[in-house]
Amino acid sequence: MTDGAFQKTIVIDAKGHLMGRLASIVAKHILQGQKVVVVRCEAIEMTGSFIRNKLKYLIFLNKKMRSNPSRAGPWHYRAPSKIFYRTVRGMVPHKTKRGECAMERLKCFEGCPAPYDKKKK
Repeated sequence: MTDGAFQKTIVIDAKGHLMGRLASIVAKHILQGQKVVVVRCEAIEMTGSFIRNKLKYLIFLNKKMRSNPSRAGPWHYRAPSKIFYRTVRGMVPHKTKRGECAMERLKCFEGCPAPYDKKKK
């Protein structure tokens, strides 16, 4: 689809939404050609206990290069908006041209920045 098919940008308030369910809906919309802005990513809910989710993410953060673990990379984002962006990226074929264009149509923010605070969410 072309960019002219959609008139406006969808602004989604992420407060109270489950991460995976919201990410799948956002992934579907950006693959169809719709521009999506997700605000207040710091208030996204995750099911399960806090300790379990924290330990799962810490194990993910601790992953290093298998061939040479003493090297510094890879780097993992800690910001809530970047974590959500990466979750959506996992649901999109981001290594293809179509997926790359789709990921350009997604913006994620902590809080509600100036142009989107007045728009309907």
